[in-house]
Amino acid sequence: MATATVAEDRGPEPLNAVQLRGRISAVPQTRELPSGDLVVTFRVAVPRPRRRGGGSRAVVDAIDIACWTARTRGYAVRLAVGDAVEVEGALRRRFFASGDGRVSRYEVEASTLRRPRPVRRG
Repeated sequence: MATATVAEDRGPEPLNAVQLRGRISAVPQTRELPSGDLVVTFRVAVPRPRRRGGGSRAVVDAIDIACWTARTRGYAVRLAVGDAVEVEGALRRRFFASGDGRVSRYEVEASTLRRPRPVRRG
């Protein structure tokens, strides 16, 4: 009689991985949190694929990015509006206090930032 492993019984392993390629649409901002932690945040505009017969207007998604490590913060502060960037990371839901009480927002926590490599056409 064959026995199943625990991993087989639970199905595939959970995955939280995000990969984006777009352009910086807001100047990166450095903030110090009440805890003393530093975070650099910025927004990346990522074009959506055009749908057939969808008109001539481009549609983009504006994705909030948070950089918590010294390496990603250092890279992010050198970015300017309009720069192309590739972001790898994980989707996070962050909770914080505001004038309206506790609120939350989704953002991508960047683990890697880099300039996209040019596409070679041959």
